Amino acid sequence: MALKPSKFNTFTFFKLPSAWWCGVRLTYIDEHKAVTSVKHKWFNQNPFKSMFWAVQGMAAELSTGAMVITQIKKSGKKISMLVANNNATFTKKATGRITFTCEDGHLINEAIQKTIATGEGQTFWMKSVGVNQDGVQVSTFNFEWTVKAKGK
Repeated sequence: MALKPSKFNTFTFFKLPSAWWCGVRLTYIDEHKAVTSVKHKWFNQNPFKSMFWAVQGMAAELSTGAMVITQIKKSGKKISMLVANNNATFTKKATGRITFTCEDGHLINEAIQKTIATGEGQTFWMKSVGVNQDGVQVSTFNFEWTVKAKGK
């Protein structure tokens, strides 16, 4: 999979349809940073007329996971990936367009190389910060990713 947001957005349509239908889109990706975006709408809101926390979580997770997928693909090895743990903090009502940014891509390669070398699973935490259209932080999500070389 190339480092193109359009390919990832097509991927989400087929493999993560609930994220796609809620409006989660990858807008930028490179080896170090990924950005996703989702707009508050009627069908992704909670009873308090703000974005449902799980929709924010899907967008935040994609901003971390897209880089993991890309770096696994780049390794050329069969490696499984899974979120083992996560936590979140909500600081403001999420309305309008929310943008999630993860700048922890530098953590992935070392874990991939260790699992390839040892065959043992590796874990690492990645953070994604959500801000509204005014640049005000609305939530922070942390994901503990696990990677493990298959067949060892």
